[in-house]
Amino acid sequence: MKKLLTLIVLSLSLCAFAADPAAPASAAPLNTVCPISGNAADPKVTFTYEGITYAFADDSSRKKFEADRAGSLYQQLGGKPALDAAVELFYTKVLADPRVNSYFKDINMKRQKKKQKEFLSMALGAPTKYTGADLRTAHRELPGLNDSHFNAIAEHLQATLVELKVDKALIDRTLAVVETTRADVLNRPKAAN
Repeated sequence: MKKLLTLIVLSLSLCAFAADPAAPASAAPLNTVCPISGNAADPKVTFTYEGITYAFADDSSRKKFEADRAGSLYQQLGGKPALDAAVELFYTKVLADPRVNSYFKDINMKRQKKKQKEFLSMALGAPTKYTGADLRTAHRELPGLNDSHFNAIAEHLQATLVELKVDKALIDRTLAVVETTRADVLNRPKAAN
């Protein structure tokens, strides 16, 4: 299932940041627009998060950014190190499962894991930008994709989080997010609002 783990999150719309993830923490902020207010960023009002320095229009925007990061599911799960470990363990489980591993036969797994980490980081509340396909597009051409495949992936995610000793309440929140993606992943008609 090409990019199947992308089922884990809602199509959240977060601000796009111009920061370069490869930039060292000591680098000047690369964003010129405040990720909170949308106004011009002041290079003197900054905050460094996971090695990336962000600039803000004012101190209240910086404080909101910090509070949003601290309160995010991403941070509560342990941030980048925890997400990296979870994706690696998750794919070990998925690739060993004959119910779903055939979807990954011709996939560059190094690239798959990298994209998955990027997507999950963004979706769980990190200030990162995801540049891959949306859930419907990523799964549209997968033959026979159905609820049993979705359930298998969710089972592997749950088992991964349990094995990594994530608190049950956080696992439940994560799985609730997973469930909200079922219709998009399986390319079902969108529910009327």
